[in-house]
Amino acid sequence: MTTERTAPAPAGTELDRWPLVGLAGLLAFVAMLDLNIVTVAVPKIAEGLGVQPETAQWAGLGYQLPVVALLLPVGRWLDGAALRPALLGALTGFALCSAAAAAAPGAGWLIAARIAQGCFAAVLFVLMPVLAATAVRPELRARAMSVPATLGPLGAVTGPAVGGLLLDHLGWRAVFLVKLPLCLAALVLAHRHLVRGGRPRRPDRRSLADAALIGAAVGAVLLAFTLAPDAPPWLLLALAAGPFAALWLRGPGGRTVVAVLRDSGTAPVNAAVLAVASGFAAMHYLISLHLQRDEGVSATATGLTVLAFPAAMGLAGPLGGRLADRFGTRPTAAAGAAVTALGLLLLIPIGDHWSTGSIAWRLALAGLGMGLYGGPSQALVMTAAPPDRMATAGSTVQLARSLGFALGPALATAAWGLAGRGGTGVRTGLAVAAAAACLAVPLLAAGVRSSRSGLPRRRSGS
Repeated sequence: MTTERTAPAPAGTELDRWPLVGLAGLLAFVAMLDLNIVTVAVPKIAEGLGVQPETAQWAGLGYQLPVVALLLPVGRWLDGAALRPALLGALTGFALCSAAAAAAPGAGWLIAARIAQGCFAAVLFVLMPVLAATAVRPELRARAMSVPATLGPLGAVTGPAVGGLLLDHLGWRAVFLVKLPLCLAALVLAHRHLVRGGRPRRPDRRSLADAALIGAAVGAVLLAFTLAPDAPPWLLLALAAGPFAALWLRGPGGRTVVAVLRDSGTAPVNAAVLAVASGFAAMHYLISLHLQRDEGVSATATGLTVLAFPAAMGLAGPLGGRLADRFGTRPTAAAGAAVTALGLLLLIPIGDHWSTGSIAWRLALAGLGMGLYGGPSQALVMTAAPPDRMATAGSTVQLARSLGFALGPALATAAWGLAGRGGTGVRTGLAVAAAAACLAVPLLAAGVRSSRSGLPRRRSGS
């Protein structure tokens, strides 16, 4: 059972630093935008650099794999470290790598720049929830966490749309340059509002070994699901993740993460974050596939239909934070997950002649739930974390979400292919997506009746 800390803020921290919350949201948007904006540029990159699409695809994979592999080691490394130098260094490196990718004369240069950028992005992913959680008093933490929790998925969803516009008018190099103004704004905010002093720790060899083990485990699972539609026996490759995960768990990095999850009781919450992110990503992939392949809907109309989800999520995100700060983080998160699951369940009987409006209102319902759920679920993790292990706690919830975004399309592809593709395959994949979201509801609701720790203290006069 999760125990949430609601102790008063220390003396001298009475003023909530909302610019740092905004900084966390901006970082979440930029980092998630980068995860998705390059996907639509792969054909143009291959054409422009004169390489095969399989090679150009590493412009995306080269970024994603370091992010997933480094999140937990980076979290352990940043526990107790000074935030300012770590954030400024990671932001600067991220921006420089983006510029280097845009200037790439060949595929090797581009892939190397993207791998390095993924390493810096892992630091940003870990620091986002830490910034939001430590910038305000505990009783306002759910509201603060709703900002990056809403803007991150918005970046993920708008990435392909922005990428398509840039490709049509400015070429593939623009997809790497578009983030530079946002990085500059984030640097200005960080310089102004982060406390000066301190030096980041140097990564140790154990952290690098942990990253290799986690990357190998995740890579085996993703490759298995990706190859399974054409050859189901490839699913057995996922079993290779077991030995790598076991070796990591036996090391100091794995033991630290397990201790944080055990002491804070947040393992079910992280599992719920993974489940909802997987369902969301699978749904997004399948709806786009169905509209364009089965219904013959244009890319522009598909994009406008899918935008119903982030539009509703953006509207509901601030509301979710306020409801959680008033009525409790756990019940608000569970209710939001339930609404998301309902929206996905209503999509399962999708027919060959559904109008885009019929799909859009169901997506809006799921997005409404996602907005209500996002901030409170992350606040549950960060509030329960020991003060000296907040970076590790932040890395676990970010890893759960990143894994969900990566696993969702892979699961959807496997379900779609194994069910025979076409409309039947889409409905099967949507059923898998809805089942994942439904699983999150009992995981989040487990402590609602047995504990009132999710309720913030009322201040005098309220």
